[in-house]
Amino acid sequence: MLQKLRGNSKGFTLIELMIVIAIIGILAAIAIPNFIAYRNKAFCSAAESDAKSIAASIADYFSIPAHTDISTTDIAAVYSASGANSFTITATDPSVTITITVTDGSGRCPAAYQDASSGWTGNVFTEVMEGG
Repeated sequence: MLQKLRGNSKGFTLIELMIVIAIIGILAAIAIPNFIAYRNKAFCSAAESDAKSIAASIADYFSIPAHTDISTTDIAAVYSASGANSFTITATDPSVTITITVTDGSGRCPAAYQDASSGWTGNVFTEVMEGG
């Protein structure tokens, strides 16, 4: 009867299962903070992408000969910022300089990324288009 109980060698032992759980826990402890950092950097990239897309929309707007002055309502009709981001366009003389300011509405763009990347001031990314 005792040999009948010991003869069942199917399945995993408790120690094997505990080791697998420990390995999964260690991998998760390493991966989760990296995933959160990558996700937060994506918010920065979204604001930068919005600024570049608005700049492209403005360039397209001025490619029509009849358009000689910038109008925020004209650009807003063509383009809207992604997510909670908002933008403003400033141009005293569009033939000289147009400033596009995109505010990261999520507030999750890491300060370290903002410090390392040009164009960031706080939660605001600024793209300057030079006319000519």
